[in-house]
Amino acid sequence: MEELLRTNNAVTISFVEALLTEEEIHYFVADTNMSIMEGSLGFLPRRILVDADEIDRAKQLLIDAGLENELKR
Repeated sequence: MEELLRTNNAVTISFVEALLTEEEIHYFVADTNMSIMEGSLGFLPRRILVDADEIDRAKQLLIDAGLENELKR
């Protein structure tokens, strides 16, 4: 799996999850438990990972949705 984006914005994560689900792109949200362990202050960003063979399609999906600034550089 490859990292698609990294953020501590829960709204962005939820929106990206909805986009990926709608397009049937399998993903995994990493570091969720680390956010909880640090007290839910939002200091530790969560990462959204997608299969390597879907990364280009997922990136284009986020660009089309206006989230190009959120993509991993």
